[in-house]
Amino acid sequence: MARKILVVDDDPDILRLLKAFLSSRGYEVLTAADGPGALESFAKDRPDLVLLDVMLPGMDGWEVLRRIRESGSTPVLMLTARDSKIDTIQGFTLGADDYITKPFDLMEVALRIEAVLRRAGAAPKEGPIEVGPLVIDDKSKTVRVRGEMVSLSPKEYELLLLLASQRGRVFSDREIIDHLWPGSSFARPGDVQKYIYLLRKRIERDPQNPELILTVRGFGYKLAG
Repeated sequence: MARKILVVDDDPDILRLLKAFLSSRGYEVLTAADGPGALESFAKDRPDLVLLDVMLPGMDGWEVLRRIRESGSTPVLMLTARDSKIDTIQGFTLGADDYITKPFDLMEVALRIEAVLRRAGAAPKEGPIEVGPLVIDDKSKTVRVRGEMVSLSPKEYELLLLLASQRGRVFSDREIIDHLWPGSSFARPGDVQKYIYLLRKRIERDPQNPELILTVRGFGYKLAG
């Protein structure tokens, strides 16, 4: 069965271009021209991935992204004409999986979509991962700390799962960027630091004195063994 992609943009030429190109690569392509239409299609058609413009009539892309994230972890790639560090950070903070700036290269769009879909469809681990008080069940995408369920954004979850995949190993900023934002030319070490900060707020007893996610100064981050 073809994977469904919802393309959201208020420019009809871009919608036609992306629909034709992605359809030629075997995807089922749905389109919407504004924020409310995007949410209606998302709820009705349940796409596998959303390609979402930031500047939309009726409701901007940030609000659409927030509402999509309230209902789950469907991959979202943001499309924008702005080359702004602030926009990039805002998109990642809200849970965007990647960020593409207009004008874009169609093959780059295709490669980023494929990379995000591969990550989203990766095989789950065999059973929960337990690290001290932390229990990660990749099959159900749930995290418990000291017996309490913790709600994480998709990016926070991916970061935690990466660190837990080789507990005790130090992951550099570059390795984390390549895992969380494959192929992205926008992600920077500051984005990694922001997600480390957010993740510590969720799972640490005292985020200022972390016991689980440790900084190895000059090298990167690791999950305590």
